[in-house]
Order: sequence, then C-alpha cells, then structure tokens
Amino acid sequence: MTSPTLLVAGTASHVGKSTVTAGLCRLLARRGLDVAPYKAQNMSNNARAVARADGDGFGEIGVSQYVQARAAGVSPTTDHNPVLLKPHGDGHSQLVVQGRAVGENTASDYYENHWEDARDAALTSHRRLADAADIVVAEGAGSIAEINLHHRDLANVETARFTDARILLVADIERGGVFASLVGTLELLPDDLREQVVGAVITKFRGDQTILEPGLDAFEARTGVPVLGVLPYDDPGLPEEDSLSLPAAGERATVGDDDGIEANEAVTIGVPRLPRISNFADLDPLAATPGVRVSYLPLGATLDGIDGVVLPGSKNTVDDLLALRDAGFDTELAAFDGPLVGLCGGYQLLGERIENAGVESTQGVETVEGLGLLPVVTRFSTEKRVEAVSVEFDGAGPLVGSTGRIDGYEIHMGRSRVVGDATALAGDGAATDRVAGTYIHDLFANRSPREAFLDAVYRSAGRERPEVERAHADPYEHAADLVGDNVDIDHLLDTLGVA
Repeated sequence: MTSPTLLVAGTASHVGKSTVTAGLCRLLARRGLDVAPYKAQNMSNNARAVARADGDGFGEIGVSQYVQARAAGVSPTTDHNPVLLKPHGDGHSQLVVQGRAVGENTASDYYENHWEDARDAALTSHRRLADAADIVVAEGAGSIAEINLHHRDLANVETARFTDARILLVADIERGGVFASLVGTLELLPDDLREQVVGAVITKFRGDQTILEPGLDAFEARTGVPVLGVLPYDDPGLPEEDSLSLPAAGERATVGDDDGIEANEAVTIGVPRLPRISNFADLDPLAATPGVRVSYLPLGATLDGIDGVVLPGSKNTVDDLLALRDAGFDTELAAFDGPLVGLCGGYQLLGERIENAGVESTQGVETVEGLGLLPVVTRFSTEKRVEAVSVEFDGAGPLVGSTGRIDGYEIHMGRSRVVGDATALAGDGAATDRVAGTYIHDLFANRSPREAFLDAVYRSAGRERPEVERAHADPYEHAADLVGDNVDIDHLLDTLGVA
C-alpha cells in the first residue's frame, strides 16, 4: 500500500502554499518521517538543476520543490516536479518533462497534444515517491477553484484524484476577503474533491487573533471544515518561485533596506527588471547581507545612485536585449563605471554579439549585437546544458580575490567564447577590470565570490563596509517553526492516518 498524500492547495496564487509546504516537509522530517515533496506541474522560470529520477544525468525542477526537498532532508530529483513549464514570451512556454526540455508550446498546443503524456509522467513520479516515503506533501498551483481548468488541472484536481489526497486549503488574509475566498473555493470544487478537504490554514495575519475568532467560528459552522491554523505575517527567507514577488516591469522596488544600516554606510546593487527575468533568486544572498540594498530597476531608469550592477538570468536573452536597448538602458550601462556582473543570460547580454539568435528569439533575428562590455561571442544551439556544478573559482575584475571551491548550477542554451583581452572565469566566464560574467547560478550563495563582489562595490563607492554580521537563521527551520507553532499538526496527521 502506497503512502498517503497531503495536497496543499490555494485559494489563489501567492497565498503562501510554498512556505506552508516547505514548513510541513521540515516539521514532519523532524518527527522521523520520510517525506517526499511533490508538485505535478509547475510554471516558473526559477529552476534548479537536479539529478534525473532515472539516473541519466541532470534535469530541471522548479525552485520551490528543490527547497522543499532540502527542507525534507532528501536529495532533490526530477520526480519532485515532473512537469515544468517555463514561460518564454509571446504566449509560448518551454515544456520540461522529467527534467528535460521537449519543446516550445502554446497553451492550446500543450493541452491538446502533450497534456496526457505530462499526466502520465506526473503519475509515474508520484507512484515512485509514494512507494518510497512515509508521506507525500504535494503543492498545488494557483487556485484549485479555476473551474475553466478543472478538466485538465494537473497540479490540483488531477493530483488530488490520482493520489486520493487529503486537501489542506491555504488562504491569504492580507489581500482581504479571506472567508469569501475559502467559502467560494469550497463551493466551486468538484463534489468528489470537496469531500477530501480536511482543513484550512489562513496566512499572513497581522494583529490580535481574538478579533478573527468570530469569523473562524462562522466559517467552520457554515462549511464543516476546521481552520487548523492562522499563521502570523512572517517571511522565513525561502527563495521566491515566480515573478509575482518582483515589481512589475515598469516599476522600481528595493529589498534589503530593512537591516538597520544607515544609508551612508550602505551600497545599492541595481538589477534591470528584464521582461523575461529568470532565476532572480541569485540576488537573494546579496539582499540578505547587512548594508546591501538590491534595487530592481525599470528599463527606462537611470543608474544614478547605483553602486554596482548585476544583470540577471533571462528566459529569452535576445528579446530582453532588444527591450533593454529600446529603452536606452544600454547607454546607461555603457556610461556606468562601477562593478558589473552578468549571470547566465545576463552574461550573454554583456558580450559583443549573439549568433544563431533565432533559436530563442521571437523577433525573427539571427545575429544581434550585444552590449559590447565583454569581449565574448555567444552562439545559441538547440542543445540545453543542465547540470549541477562544483568548481574551483579564481575571481578576476569585480570578483577579484575570490578563490576556492564553489557550488552552483548551469541551465542555458548556447556557449560563449572569449574573442579578446579578458581573463577566463569558471562557468565558461570572462572578466575585465570592471566587468565579469559567468554561467554559474547561485554564484553569490557562495561566500567567497559574494564577499569579493561586495568589497569591490564598496571600494568603488568610496565607503567602508559596516562591521556587522546578520544572524542567518536556517529558513527551513524558520518555516517549520512558523507552521508547527500555529497549525494543529496532530489533527492533520490523524486525518492522513500517519502516526
């Protein structure tokens, strides 16, 4: 008999499903259970390279399932997220099944021609996980109440059915209308799934919970569904999965400015808000460092007040390059004299040109002139490199002083070659005195390159780094405490038949 599955489903997107799932994974692992996180279908450009479940190399999964596997204390594999859709722009997404890209599709093409195969892959992965673990903790996607999608909702409705999952509803009180969201979701669920709902959790609550209690009582009396917990507003520091957490493309937002460091002791890292930005969790370690602000900039912004720049990854490097140039941001970068680092797609942007651009671009171009800030030429191919890496890193330029082994991952199409005077870096990278690029994601999660870059930014800004050290709490433990202190876990496990 396979293990039970708990489906953490939401009333909407961005209600806290990923945090609740990660917290449950760590909490149940603390209790000695073998826990398998799972999301049948994800849509995200924030991916990680992990081992394929069949043992054949590496593949991609969404960052949340990578995080949840780490929280559960298990090695992440493609079974934890067997189907991944990576939005490409112009209504297309790259379809990744069991970690490997199998094509570019519109939504209608996916549902008409690939959905059944995707469902089979999801079912196979779940069976393997459930056969090996004590409990599977699955995460839904968006809202489970999207009635136009119920006949093909792989992450929610289909998962609940083929796993016979118990369903925990998650609703966010911060956006208002939490009880209407919960009641409406229950009303719109298919009848068979309504019977599988075992409880609800309300997230992001601020204030005195006694004021909320009459609403909780009324909801339970009306629906018969117990509210198993109310989570206070808190951020454990887990990586964000999608761009909903970022400002809109035309807006500016700064993170990391709540650390108590005075403005005259801080530096600001500018990050252009590319329309197709991906893997922006690469910036989280910088924003978490005392005295460092990460400012996401609209492409029409200036670099006034910016001390260093990081060009992030992109799901469509060529089209983002054209958008950046159309907005005049290329001129801003050319005039900028501070440290500049490009990561993956951001590295490709920095070069002299991109060849065979039609492999990726929706604009019908074959060769595109780059920003010309690194003597590098990139040529795209249909072959995609997906691999976890551990390499010796010897920094140069804005990363000078960084030495030693670093860990990260690469996910990209095409290769870059140095065609001029530059120092080679790990990750097929290159550096000049002021500019550096590499294909290695998670670069700044490694202390040595992070500290080297920030030292360079402080030097360039003419400021002394503040001698403070932020206590970096374990985000997995933080998420587990948040859930464990506020959710009736024993009741939840009883409904699953797990001791």
